[in-house]
Amino acid sequence: MLPARPDLDQLRKRAKDLARAEGVKLAEAQFRIARDHGFPSWPKLQAYVRRVTGHGETLQHPYHQDLGYYAGRALGLLASAEDGTPGATEPFDRWGQPRTRDGARAVVAREHGFVSWQALRQHVKSLVDSGEPFARAYRAIEARDAAGLEKLLGEFPGLVTARGTNGNDLLGMAGATGDERLSRLLLDHGADPARGNVHGWTPLHQAAYSNRPLLLDMLLEAGAPADVSARGDGGTPLVVALFWGHREAAEKLAEHSRAPANLRVAAGLGDIDALDDLLTSGRGGAHRGFYRPHSGFPAWRPTDDPAEVENEALSWAARNDRTDALRRLVEHGAAVDADVYRGTALAWAAAQGRLAAVRTLLDLGAEVNHRGTFGGPDHGEGVTALHLAAQSGHLDVIRTLLDHGADPTARDDRYGGTPEAWAEVGDQPAARDLLRSR
Repeated sequence: MLPARPDLDQLRKRAKDLARAEGVKLAEAQFRIARDHGFPSWPKLQAYVRRVTGHGETLQHPYHQDLGYYAGRALGLLASAEDGTPGATEPFDRWGQPRTRDGARAVVAREHGFVSWQALRQHVKSLVDSGEPFARAYRAIEARDAAGLEKLLGEFPGLVTARGTNGNDLLGMAGATGDERLSRLLLDHGADPARGNVHGWTPLHQAAYSNRPLLLDMLLEAGAPADVSARGDGGTPLVVALFWGHREAAEKLAEHSRAPANLRVAAGLGDIDALDDLLTSGRGGAHRGFYRPHSGFPAWRPTDDPAEVENEALSWAARNDRTDALRRLVEHGAAVDADVYRGTALAWAAAQGRLAAVRTLLDLGAEVNHRGTFGGPDHGEGVTALHLAAQSGHLDVIRTLLDHGADPTARDDRYGGTPEAWAEVGDQPAARDLLRSR
């Protein structure tokens, strides 16, 4: 068993004792000890121990073999720091680095225990053969290998508290797989369900993001807090679920906390009483610092403009299929075709397959061929609701939009693709064939 804070001097002493006891050369004894701990060589074990002891509990362990992964995480850290997320700003201050791309890469390298970005890249190239416990545990999680993960946790008990890139731990990674066995195993070994990464993202946020009701139950029972924010003020797990229109997850979380209880939350939950109260009081725009679940979405600054608050809430009602909330907001003055942040209400309803919301919005006067934004800047520019319904294969929505005059020949501004082309790229043959037939 290798402790969380291994002692290199003790390992050296063990090697000398083994060499004397077995009558073998010191190099052979060192090799055996390294192999006993899963490392291919004594130098690999030494390098790992030096890095762990030199940085302590703050060390982030490399675990992903894709070199581009770390560049993406550096940009994500930079974006989160620019949004003012404390856990993302602190590393820049700690290492005295500017908030630039190169500064973010230097921060990521230093947080992993390497003196430079190039040194981190060199290490990652040989990561699969390094024998490092955290990387092995990550591979077990990716393979959904519960037995392999349990064996590693027995050999390296410190893994449950160790952190990977950007502060991600194994419990958070397990939640992304959809295999609740892995999360249960980690919780049983003492993983903390309340701990967030540098963005403040906790395992409960991940479960909400992935729409995993069973995992939500498990984490809540284990004491995961439901009212903490990630990626901006008001970014609770409930808000993350509502952002994506994950109604089942959202309704489960709402039983524990409705924070931050602003207008978009009331709209997403279809809580008409709360909606009316917030519309009347003008308090609906509070705690809207969260606006994107990851840095793939472009930067934006929410304002306190009442029109913006109401128009944004309209899209949150649409993606969660809350037709009464849609009617109430439009009645109060919300603009049915407003594109507050990456998508009109109709675009979101079409993308999520919310047929009732699509029909309600069309009845309320939504322009069926409105061209707007959606998702990341490389995704939706000049797209229509029909593009988005086609990409996701929502056949009933496609038929409804076509019946209301949606143009099947419309081309988006980014790629020049028609809805049929979007169905093809989205691997939706039934949607493609339906559009061809019409």
